[in-house]
Amino acid sequence: MSYRELKQHGTEDFPIAFYHIDKNHTRFEMASHWHSHIEIIRIISGELNIKLYNNEYIATAGDVVFVNSETVHGATPTYDCIYECVVLHTEMLEIRDNGCKFFIDGMLNGEYAVKEFHKAENSPFINSVNAIFDAMIKLENIDGESRFAMTASKFFIIGAIYSLFAAIIDGKLYSAVSIGELPEDKNLEKLKCVLSYIRSNYDKQISLSDMAKVASMSPKYFCHFFKSMTRKTPVDYLVAYRVEKASRKLLSTDMSVTDIAFATGFNDLSYFIKTFKRINGRTPASFRKN
Repeated sequence: MSYRELKQHGTEDFPIAFYHIDKNHTRFEMASHWHSHIEIIRIISGELNIKLYNNEYIATAGDVVFVNSETVHGATPTYDCIYECVVLHTEMLEIRDNGCKFFIDGMLNGEYAVKEFHKAENSPFINSVNAIFDAMIKLENIDGESRFAMTASKFFIIGAIYSLFAAIIDGKLYSAVSIGELPEDKNLEKLKCVLSYIRSNYDKQISLSDMAKVASMSPKYFCHFFKSMTRKTPVDYLVAYRVEKASRKLLSTDMSVTDIAFATGFNDLSYFIKTFKRINGRTPASFRKN
């Protein structure tokens, strides 16, 4: 069974992607997930309560969160929060020089972990992160036919990425991870199994007992376990994930609201509309229109 998010970020020849996220985005509230890529999150305004494994941070404007490879992470924003994400595929970090390669390989293999939370300040790390984001924004806004402008922006991005890792090493913003400290323990594997189960079956009827069975736990203990790992009850997570899927269908298909409700696991239209409005602040029809 695959546990990771398998989404392709960026393009095959330039595997890095930029996301600007506000209250209108379908993934405004970031459901707990993980992937083999590295993700960098920059807060523009408001507050973002983010959890990485058992570490929890409240990030505000200018702060940066570095999500190491394979880290289960999720975030809850305030209503006025705006944040941006850059996702780097491992291919983007390939390097031939053995003097640099050992650190990149070690980071991707879990031997080194980069410091997760960085407060806004004038530092080489923050400056390099801002340079990556600014160059990605510039690239997003370039006319597709402006080949040289796009090439220049990509060089700026690549250069800023190398500067970022130089700042990480020079500033000792990393730590070696011993085998005994690796977070890939039994509890984490159980959580990943449950998240994978939800994502594969969200459109079907799922009970608390079904999810607890996947984790080989009693329903009562499972509720405590799941909330301690994700900050949400299993049912709240399932409902929020269904609403996220419904949001995407509203924007990418011409399916009716009723059909979308049933296609995402809701068996009552009025409950779907009420729940959607509670989570997204507007009805499904209003969300689609705006």
